[in-house]
Amino acid sequence: MAYNKKYALIALIGVGVASGVAWWVQRQPSTKTDAAVQTAPAAGGARTPAVEVAKVDSITLVDETQSVGSLRSRQGVMLRPEVAGRVSKILFNDGQRVHKGQVLVQFDDQLPAAQLSQAKAEMSIAESNHKRNQELVAQNFISKRSLDESAAALEVAQAKLALAQATLQRLKVLAPFDGVMGLRQVNVGDYLKDGTDIVNIEDIDAVLVDFRLPERFQAKIRSGQKAQLTIDALPGRPFTAVVQAIDPLIDANGRSVGVRGCIDNRQQQLRPGMFARVNAVFGSRDNALVVPEEAIVPQGGRTFVVKVVPGDKPDTLVTQRVAVKVGLRQPGKVEILEGLEQGDTVVTAGHQRLQKDGTAVRVVDMSRPPSGKPGANGGPNGAPAGAAGAPAAGASAPAASSPTAAPAAATVPSAPSAPVAQAAPAAATGKPAAKPLTGPNPCLRGADATR
Repeated sequence: MAYNKKYALIALIGVGVASGVAWWVQRQPSTKTDAAVQTAPAAGGARTPAVEVAKVDSITLVDETQSVGSLRSRQGVMLRPEVAGRVSKILFNDGQRVHKGQVLVQFDDQLPAAQLSQAKAEMSIAESNHKRNQELVAQNFISKRSLDESAAALEVAQAKLALAQATLQRLKVLAPFDGVMGLRQVNVGDYLKDGTDIVNIEDIDAVLVDFRLPERFQAKIRSGQKAQLTIDALPGRPFTAVVQAIDPLIDANGRSVGVRGCIDNRQQQLRPGMFARVNAVFGSRDNALVVPEEAIVPQGGRTFVVKVVPGDKPDTLVTQRVAVKVGLRQPGKVEILEGLEQGDTVVTAGHQRLQKDGTAVRVVDMSRPPSGKPGANGGPNGAPAGAAGAPAAGASAPAASSPTAAPAAATVPSAPSAPVAQAAPAAATGKPAAKPLTGPNPCLRGADATR
């Protein structure tokens, strides 16, 4: 009996130990999981949204727009004969400069010259008869009717003479204006019908450039305004065009307005048909406040930016949503007319995580490659993302975008120096320098023609 009690006690102790071990094993993982669950919210709360920022910069902003166009002659025609005939003389060379009224092509005029001589003889006879009849009528030897008939015959003879003279004159092709001859398409001995192409003549002392601008610029562009041109075929040589005319009709398809400018080409550097890139400058603004395009947040017909300002706690940054008024735009830059001041820091990336004002943020610079371990708050190089970090991040953004400001300053109109800029490339390449321009500017009229 005592033996059975002993074994029962041992079994009871074993069951108790096994139960305790089982409870401990089951309890141990649960404790770790709870700790992980309790730690997760704390870890998640410590990670504030990361944003990229830039400083509000002040630059010289140029109000300008770009377009493309083609060059054409100020005057240019294809010469064609008015009457049929055989070419007897060609009195010009291809590419020769000619003057208005100069005879260029002479047609065979033997038959018209004979007809002219005949008309002159008939005219002489008609004049004599009419004069004689006037004397006879005064003496009442002939009737008034005979005098009227001789007067009519005289008028017919005069008309025949004028016709013969006009026909003979049309056998000469004259230069309609001063210009440069093209490449002729006929030879001596060719028989040409009226309207056959002979040769083109071009006035290229000044060339025209036709280009189009969006309709929103039609109120800014005006006659006499200057535009800068670059020609792909002549790299490094800037040219200046003077706006001569603006099309009163807006193109209904492209919503654009046609503009015609004139370029002084007395140095004969430009040729009709060249492709031109036009930069029309309407003005410039000094000390214009600009931000990167990425900082602009349009919403509900209004425009906002998100500023980064120091928070209530030390070394913290929070967001502040600000409504702004925008002005001119350049590639990568937007002018701010109201709402910001120079030196303000604005968010350029990470807006989607900023749901309300006062959101704590940390500033990062994604343009830099990561180096070392990030700090507790994820600041670059382990530095805390405090108020001191914002200016550094903001300062780097305008520095990266500063090349945009340089072209703006470079495009400020400098029309008076255009002839000097054209002559410089020739000297740099070892070619003789271009001769200084003399005489009136062919693109200007009246009192302005001597500029």
